Amino acid sequence: MKAKDERFYLVSYDIRDDRRWRRIYRTLRGYGQWLQLSVFHCRLTRRRLVSLEAAVREIVNHGEDHVLIIDLGPAAGGTEPAVCSIGLPYKPPERLPVIV
Repeated sequence: MKAKDERFYLVSYDIRDDRRWRRIYRTLRGYGQWLQLSVFHCRLTRRRLVSLEAAVREIVNHGEDHVLIIDLGPAAGGTEPAVCSIGLPYKPPERLPVIV
């Protein structure tokens, strides 16, 4: 996939069990940049998004936990999502090579 196929996503989660919370955190570290407690910013192709969704579905308790994946728009062309950052500056995730 080309960079033009990448999109920015905001992923937030509310996980009731500490063990599952740690598993989700470790999993998301492989997909994006940690912003703050239970929030990640990811730059993903459609294939990586499907992979992330599958990994999360295997971890969460569907009756107790909640994960939101919000599409922030295309990552191509140097465009960045409109973000208002108060305090520390916002830095979008870099496009890094994925080692399979």
